[in-house]
Amino acid sequence: MQNIKYAVSDILSNLKIDALNDMQLASIEANKSNNDVILLSATGSGKTLGFLLPILEQVDEANKLTQALIIVPSRELAIQIEHVFKQMGTGLKITCCYGGHLRETEENNLIQPPAVIVGTPGRLADHIRRGNITVDAIKMLVLDEFDKSLELGFQAEMSFIVESLKNLKKHMLTSATEAVEVPDFVRMKGEIKLNFLTGEEVAEERLTTKTVMSDGRDKLETLFRLICMIGNRSTIIFCNHRESVERTSEFLAEKGIINEFYHGAMEQQERDSALCKFRNGTCNVLVTTDLASRGLDIPNIRNIIHYHLPHTEDIYTHRNGRTARMDATGTTIIILSPDETLPEYVNEEVEQITLPEHAELPEKPKWTTLFIAAGKKDKVNKVDIVGFLGQKGELKKEDIGLIEVKDFFSFVAVRKTKAADALSLVKHEKIKGKKVRIDIAK
Repeated sequence: MQNIKYAVSDILSNLKIDALNDMQLASIEANKSNNDVILLSATGSGKTLGFLLPILEQVDEANKLTQALIIVPSRELAIQIEHVFKQMGTGLKITCCYGGHLRETEENNLIQPPAVIVGTPGRLADHIRRGNITVDAIKMLVLDEFDKSLELGFQAEMSFIVESLKNLKKHMLTSATEAVEVPDFVRMKGEIKLNFLTGEEVAEERLTTKTVMSDGRDKLETLFRLICMIGNRSTIIFCNHRESVERTSEFLAEKGIINEFYHGAMEQQERDSALCKFRNGTCNVLVTTDLASRGLDIPNIRNIIHYHLPHTEDIYTHRNGRTARMDATGTTIIILSPDETLPEYVNEEVEQITLPEHAELPEKPKWTTLFIAAGKKDKVNKVDIVGFLGQKGELKKEDIGLIEVKDFFSFVAVRKTKAADALSLVKHEKIKGKKVRIDIAK
């Protein structure tokens, strides 16, 4: 890694990782001697480092233009990759571009070209057309979760982007499935394929599969009773349609189950808020479409509930990949109506759940989330927020949970019993010399 400031050991230390896994080591070696590499590895196995480290080996710090472009299917995955890259502590600049983000902010970030750009196909194509991205020095292209980008219909945008990169020397494609062929427009030559999908049976050993039968076609009452039985463990409920997501979420809320919903038609701030609340323990139940089946970095998810049967085996696999990650265990539960049967691809041993006759609401979460209308662009960071809430809000450190700072706003988990008093105390106070809106996150 002679081109960067830090050795691999320094990067791993910054990321709080003890050692690279076999897949990541194989990717580094393969990329040293091959310009085109396809990396197949299960969700949650660390593919992000599998392509970021090879990029760093070939970035020239003396070159002040953009040298690597990473295309991803979702804004959440783009944000996650940006976060990992910054944590690596190389001193190199990365910029994130995606729909729902202020284009003016991205344009300002692109005035001085970052070494690496990560983003979604539509927004990246838009910046290239507007001349905001200097493409001449881009020699490395990563298509992360490329099969998902194809599935979502981004072929035209991706083809335009690849066609615009005239000086490409390296392609890296990653996926958690073998099912999709590489399109011709990617222009790969003599590529080497690293297939680490054979380790999926290890994950299956950590994943317990169960079914529960619903009395009728409408599964809502069954879902409610199931969640009551599960208790307050972190649970994702997958539905096939946005309308079903909102209907299911509303029904559960009316029954007293604190939950958040999440789908692609929501505004970015709404999506950020929902995921933050789920991550920080303000709610333990997330109702979502398959948008959440990939790219989200949410640790310690205990249960996956398939409210609707997934359309394909790939979708089933990706949904289940949200749990039983690393060395953790997890449970996937399929709710079946009277006219439904288990799909053929569910060939593991399945246990049938019998729900108790009387449903008792699970214990309510002990955290709530505050919204602060200031973020990175206001020079506000986590230390500022902790200091502000401690001094002005009279909160102890143990009363403050997970903090997430975005560009123009922040979210902070606060112990529910202390939130009202803290809000009252900070009502007229300033953070970093500026009066900002602070309220319970919607």
